[in-house]
This record gives sequence, C-alpha cells and structure tokens, in this order.
Amino acid sequence: MDQFILGAAISAGAVTLAEMGDKTQLLAMAFATRYKASRVLMGVFIATVFNHALAVALGTFLTRYETISAWIQLAAALSFIGFGLWTIRGDRLEGEENRVSRFGPVGTVAIAFFLAEMGDKTQLTTIALAAKFPDVPAAILAGTTTGMLIADSIGIIVGVVMCRNIPAKTIKLVSAGIFMLFGFLGTWESLRSDFSVNLPIASMILLALLAATAFCAVRLVRNEKESGAFAPDVSGGHCSVSGFEAAGGDKSGEAFH
Repeated sequence: MDQFILGAAISAGAVTLAEMGDKTQLLAMAFATRYKASRVLMGVFIATVFNHALAVALGTFLTRYETISAWIQLAAALSFIGFGLWTIRGDRLEGEENRVSRFGPVGTVAIAFFLAEMGDKTQLTTIALAAKFPDVPAAILAGTTTGMLIADSIGIIVGVVMCRNIPAKTIKLVSAGIFMLFGFLGTWESLRSDFSVNLPIASMILLALLAATAFCAVRLVRNEKESGAFAPDVSGGHCSVSGFEAAGGDKSGEAFH
C-alpha cells in the first residue's frame, strides 16, 4: 500500500508539473472557450485514461527484461532532465483546438486530446514513471490521470474562467528545475546502485551532465526570449467558457454545470 500511495503521489505531482504550460493544457483551455468546462474535463479524463494506460503498459513491459533493467532505469532518470529542457522550450497549439467530430463536445475533446497526447511530454513522463515503479502500474495510471485533471482544471479556472494571466515564465522555470533535480538524483542513484560506479567517476559524470544541461537550458531560455515565447503571461485567450464572459462576473458557476 505504501508503494501504491508513493507511486500515485509522485506520478500526480510529476504530471501536474509536466502539464503546466504544455500543449495539451493549452488545448483544454482552448476547448473551454467553446464547451462547458465539465465536458472538457470529462473528455480529458477519458483520453488520459486510454492514452496513459498504453504508456503504463509500455513502461512496465520494458522493465521485465532484467538484462536491460539497469539501462532502462538510467534512461528513465535521464529522460527527466530532457523533460525539464522540453518544459523550458514549451509547446504551442498547431490547430488541434479546431478539430471537429460528430461525437459531441466530450467525444471531440477526447479524440483531439488523445491524439495530441501521443508522443507528448506527459505521455513520455508516464512511461518513465511506469518504468520507475513497475510493481504498481495502477498507481501510476491513477496518479498521472489525476495530475492531468489537476493541471487542466487550474488552466481552465485561472486562465479562462477567472480571465487571469498564468505566469508562464515562472511556471516553466520552476517545473523545469524540479524535473531536472529528479533527473540528476535518479541518475546518481542509478550510477551508484545499478552500475556500481565509484564515487569519483560518478561525480565527474554528474558534473559533466550538469554542465551540458545548464548550457542547453541557457540556450533555450535565450532562444525563447528572442522569439517572444517567454512572454510574461499567458491566458486562455478569449476569457470565456462556453458563453461565460469574464467581464460579467456573475456566470462563472455555469461553466462547470
């Protein structure tokens, strides 16, 4: 039970961080300007369960090969550093919010969200978490699904319903820093425990990795500033949720009916 709770809690936290400012969060916010927020979140829930179930299955399956188990754990740790850099780079919508289907609001959101999540940072994070906690796949699925709903609810409520700006730069940097920290700690643990690398060599490897990561992070931040992607704030864009105009202020509750 302790392992289940730990896996679920870490997964929820990691995916919440990964989803903040991610393309799929922006997609949920965009859909919330067209449909009731409750229907958007239902679509997100359905898509996430199916999408992350595939991710958990893959991550758990990979750990069954004992001969490469140590390498998988190291790759999972290194991937968190990559996710941190990806978070700095950020995501943008590419027309997914304009997808229309004949399955109604929930079906439209679910289909668009499922497709957008394929190969996305949060799906890859789920694979890495499943590889890290192969004994509790249900906990990983529950945690990552919860994390997606938390982050997308925050995006919809703060960015759209309340029509408030989300501090994109701060969220990106804090989330990226936490991801990288977990990545460095996991890499150190893997080098020392799984590969039995002695202290001096492990320290040199970690310092080299830290230097390379810092270099990439600085370059990404500079590029984001030059491109204007590191604008101070982002919001849902229309400041409305299925007919609710934020300026009115008296219909916010309707968004979740």
